[in-house]
Amino acid sequence: MLPEKKHALPFVAALLLLIIPYHSNASEPDSVSQLSRKRANRTALASAVLPGLGQGMNKKYWKIPVLYAGFGSLIYFINFNDGYYQKFKTAYLYRNDTDPNTIDDYPRYSNDDLKVRKDYYRRNRDLCYILTGVVYTLNVIDAYVDAQLMDFDVSDNLSVRTGPCFDSTPAGETIAGLKFTFQFK
Repeated sequence: MLPEKKHALPFVAALLLLIIPYHSNASEPDSVSQLSRKRANRTALASAVLPGLGQGMNKKYWKIPVLYAGFGSLIYFINFNDGYYQKFKTAYLYRNDTDPNTIDDYPRYSNDDLKVRKDYYRRNRDLCYILTGVVYTLNVIDAYVDAQLMDFDVSDNLSVRTGPCFDSTPAGETIAGLKFTFQFK
């Protein structure tokens, strides 16, 4: 038991030597980025609870009707496809039951036709469910990104110029390159 403790001590000491410099040199994030991160998290949470609320908090009001039009369209298509799916599913089940009193609503369609139509509408309905989840996720991501970029400077006071650059190496050779100059006015 004693030899195991003896080998563990250098390991713990090395671990502490690696961790201590990291914590002593770690810089605290500036207050602007900390506030921006808190605002973005709060906005994303609000948009997850009620879609469109995050866009309202970011003052991007024009996105709210677009978002709800997307949700409304998808809900309409879910109901439309589900209605036809239920009809063809019921017709397929009635066709294949053994009850002679069952009335066939689609006598022109074969069993394969009914099955193909049933599967078609079910697939479209399921795809609309998936797209609704995608729209919901994009709503949360959009609110988060807009909140993060709210403090981003997009003024005309930023400019970039490019031009040729010639430099020489310590051996005296000339090297051609491209120079980027950023100007902050």
